[in-house]
Amino acid sequence: MTDTIHVKISGAIATVMLCRPELHNALDEQMVGNLAQTFQKLSVAEAVRVVVIEGQGPSFCAGGDIGWTRAMLDQDAEEVSRSAMQMAVMLDAIDRCAKPVVAKVQGAALGMGAGIVSVSDMVVAADEASFSLPEVRAGFSPTLIMPHIAAAIGTRAMRRYVLSGERFDAREALRLGLIHAVVAADKLDAARDLMVDACLKGAPKAQAAAKDMLRVVDDSPAGPDLMRYTVAQFVDARAGAECREGVTALTEKRKPSWS
Repeated sequence: MTDTIHVKISGAIATVMLCRPELHNALDEQMVGNLAQTFQKLSVAEAVRVVVIEGQGPSFCAGGDIGWTRAMLDQDAEEVSRSAMQMAVMLDAIDRCAKPVVAKVQGAALGMGAGIVSVSDMVVAADEASFSLPEVRAGFSPTLIMPHIAAAIGTRAMRRYVLSGERFDAREALRLGLIHAVVAADKLDAARDLMVDACLKGAPKAQAAAKDMLRVVDDSPAGPDLMRYTVAQFVDARAGAECREGVTALTEKRKPSWS
């Protein structure tokens, strides 16, 4: 826990809260580093089954802090590279977290904030939420988040919003596939809880394996090699204790041990 990031663990659920509401949770260097470390630790925390990420106040995350962005103008290439790598590592840590990551979005999710949305596994947004990739309007390209945004909505859809920097609403984000549900603001917590409860019904090792497989599928061409890999993973999973428990529970019409 830091001044700008609070982590609360309640039972099997960890909630990561961005806490700079007066700046719409804009990310500075310290927050980026702390977020990366937080998700790396939660990824291997056995007691944690689901991670929720939220923003305190009226916005989810307004992207990079303008003061930090301005300071980079006076830094040499090595210093800028170090800062950029910190941001890339943060996104990767959220993306690779072995636990399901649920994002609850209200208000603005801009730039790097939209990047965090794109690497979350499940996203519910209030109907008043808005999104944008505004970096080109400040004279640079959003290269760090583009691979993740592309994975979420595809390069064709991304072209418009990367090149224009215009804002789009929650309904458009839903249509594009950046988020998974839109609800009224007063229903946001309930919708988040439904997603969390659904995740808790899945087997933890199976969920981690599924996230790994999704990355392999994204990175591999269809063909015999991928087929052999998926078969091997299927065999390994079927030999595991989780599969035995899950199938047995199903036949005995009871909840599995992890549920």
